[in-house]
Amino acid sequence: MINIVSKSGNLAPYLKATTQTVASQIKQLSPAVPASLKIVVPPVQELHTNYSLSNSLPSGRVRVLSGPGVTTQVRFAHTDIQIPDFSAYRRKDVQDGTAVSRRSEDSRKSFTYLVVGGGAVVGAYAAKTLVGEFVSSMSASADVLALAKIEIKLGDIPEGKSVTFKWRGKPLFIRHRTPSEIQTERNVDVQSLRDPQHDADRVQDAEWLVIIGVCTHLGCVPIANAGDFGGYYCPCHGSHYDASGRIRRGPAPLNLEVPNYEFPGDGTLIVG
Repeated sequence: MINIVSKSGNLAPYLKATTQTVASQIKQLSPAVPASLKIVVPPVQELHTNYSLSNSLPSGRVRVLSGPGVTTQVRFAHTDIQIPDFSAYRRKDVQDGTAVSRRSEDSRKSFTYLVVGGGAVVGAYAAKTLVGEFVSSMSASADVLALAKIEIKLGDIPEGKSVTFKWRGKPLFIRHRTPSEIQTERNVDVQSLRDPQHDADRVQDAEWLVIIGVCTHLGCVPIANAGDFGGYYCPCHGSHYDASGRIRRGPAPLNLEVPNYEFPGDGTLIVG
């Protein structure tokens, strides 16, 4: 707000400039102290026809500073301050702000596509690694994998005996059958069995019976060379198996499981 007041008498007229700051609702402001710029004008009696008020006003650039708690000032600014010029750091094809540079636009698109493509590749590789680590964490532990295959020397098992080994955390029965046991199991009427299966279908070599010693009823461990049929007997609920591991009497619904095995030679057996 600018007021020009003319007074009579010996008091000279002067030019008064004031400012007013209105506080916002966000932060309370301290009252600003208005500053007056007083320009003395010669008395009326000294004025002449060529005198003009504009001759007494400041010329050049005027800088006004205002703010909360800061006294408003009106002062002359320096005219020798140079505006920073960053033209030396700009590309030649974009130095002219009014020109349309198709080449620069294409190069920026190429760079953007390169960054997006690189990020997609890195993200895909990270996702693959994360999924691989998650799946591998659910696989078997190292000690279980070490027992994935077991090698057994058959010469240490006498005829007519059944030896128990630990394989993948389960009991493994290896039975060296006698000729009479082999003949008895082959003469069994398959149609009378609860889980019909020929003895020849359960063994690769008639002399050796390889089965997992887990009862198919509730997962108990049967006793070898026991029961009504001279094979295996589960004392928990009275399941009887023959010398071929087939269920003959009791609550068990299925025969004892036969794992994968092979005879590589040299009197050895590899299970798994």
